[in-house]
Amino acid sequence: MRDLKVHLGKRSYDILIDNGPLASIVVECKQFLVQDRVWLITDENILQYYQNDLICSFDKENVKLNLYSLPSGESTKSIKFLEKITDWLISTGIERGDLIIAFGGGVIGDLVGFASAVTLRGVDFIQVPTTLLSQVDSSVGGKTGINSKYGKNLIGSFHQPKKVFIFTDTLKTLSERELRSGYSEIIKYGLLGDNSFFSWLEENGHKVLALENESLKEAIYKSCKIKADIVSLDERESGSRALLNLGHTFAHALEASVGYNNKLLHGEAVSIGLILAVKLSTEMGFCEIGILEKVSKHFKNIGLKTNLSDIEFSFPSSDKLINLMLMDKKVTNGLINFVMIKDIGKA
Repeated sequence: MRDLKVHLGKRSYDILIDNGPLASIVVECKQFLVQDRVWLITDENILQYYQNDLICSFDKENVKLNLYSLPSGESTKSIKFLEKITDWLISTGIERGDLIIAFGGGVIGDLVGFASAVTLRGVDFIQVPTTLLSQVDSSVGGKTGINSKYGKNLIGSFHQPKKVFIFTDTLKTLSERELRSGYSEIIKYGLLGDNSFFSWLEENGHKVLALENESLKEAIYKSCKIKADIVSLDERESGSRALLNLGHTFAHALEASVGYNNKLLHGEAVSIGLILAVKLSTEMGFCEIGILEKVSKHFKNIGLKTNLSDIEFSFPSSDKLINLMLMDKKVTNGLINFVMIKDIGKA
């Protein structure tokens, strides 16, 4: 097991990385329970793999498991399903001292985290991310929220989890496409903050995608460590935390244009967005052309999307995409803010 801490004073919490059994979730949860009961929210795809194990694990520890599942996919991050969750939580008798578990990918983590933040003005929750993308990115840092018709994650709040449990064995149920989608966020951390990590990924990226145990744990640990260090310094994105949005201003506009569906996974939008960010950095004179060539080479070697033409979708005009970017949360005084890189590891 590997572990690290997000340092936020009274809101500090641990991230545990292990390939152990899901039954250990119950043991880790019990320290936060006032009463022997939890509310666990997941999606239908994940539930088919883990329902029996979860029920047996909580039963064995005499903890009542209130279980709720949602449709999978980005479109679930909506007002409609937020209302369904909050209605269910309240109707089943949840109290402020209880605990909610977000068991799933980034969609579940963001949505359930937001529901936890607004139900009874705040109920504690823990993150159990089950996709590579959520394990290395969205489960850490306390950003919670849902999508608006005007853009991604425009409705939400900062609500830190009590703990993050990362069980790498859950990745065995993912497709190659989903694993590559998560890998895009791993590359992001090398690009924005650690040149040596990017070099390590050039050597070991294929091992990570093949779920080779030690390489996988190292990639997850390093990504979480870089993010945890940034979040600890700037919890609410008033400064350096904005670096974590490298490539995302482009990516969110692409996702919005597609309509938040499986034609374009979040990580696929991020991989294209990262290339566009490096291209823009080059054209603006922030970094040398050789950086773009080096980054593009690794993306292609690992099988990531690098161009809009890689997606089977007719994207709108540049003007319409820019209008979508103007809905970005980071727009200030009507101007779009981009994260640029000066070199690999320096954003």
